[in-house]
Amino acid sequence: MIPLKDDNPTSGGRPVVTYGIIFFCVIIFISQLGLSEFELREFTYSYGLIPSVLMGIDQLPNDLYKISPVGTIFTSMFMHGGWMHLIGNMLYLWIFADNIEDSLGTLNFVIFYMASGVGAAMSQVLIDVNSQIPMIGASGAIGGVLGAYLINYPNAKVLVLIPLGFFSHLIKIKALYVLGFWFILQFINSALSQSSGGGVAYAAHIGGFISGIILILFFNKKNKKGKRNNIKSKRNIKKGPWEQ
Repeated sequence: MIPLKDDNPTSGGRPVVTYGIIFFCVIIFISQLGLSEFELREFTYSYGLIPSVLMGIDQLPNDLYKISPVGTIFTSMFMHGGWMHLIGNMLYLWIFADNIEDSLGTLNFVIFYMASGVGAAMSQVLIDVNSQIPMIGASGAIGGVLGAYLINYPNAKVLVLIPLGFFSHLIKIKALYVLGFWFILQFINSALSQSSGGGVAYAAHIGGFISGIILILFFNKKNKKGKRNNIKSKRNIKKGPWEQ
């Protein structure tokens, strides 16, 4: 089930943060294409998130130590391992992130996205703190966006492509089912995956999704409180001249 677009218009503002994330992910990936195999490996180990290095169990050689291990939590969110990895992530981000950015506002969305990415990264790290394999990709942070979308817009319709062998079928389905299916699929794929030499960080996907659900509940409550205070403020302004 491949999502193509949603029927969920925003208030009209441009999702500049969403566009910015997509831009930087694409630019960084294109820059990776110009690296030799050795340079790409160095780049990945320098800026990818390595659990054992982050937890202080191992240390990188001096020539690979470009930024602090904590910094790699964030740099790794903008790196991808291949065209399909990049396209898949950017497609989900393009479809679902604009509504979350629209509801949260620019600054809050930046905080939300990065915090989801941290939650996703730490979920994968805690699964195997001794892992020396670099973790890269925006999937975990995007998982947070999907979790938030599930909470805020469960009934929004999403146009999905369902491949059926040589044929395919387009159908509109509620976001609740599309994103619920995505979440369940992460557990299934995680159970089926036996790779120990790299692969897909399904724990990060799951952790990001759950982080997004928790964070959006906090941001929603904060937004509602802000709106109530704004309404009270406006009422006070209206009362002022009348009472004089």
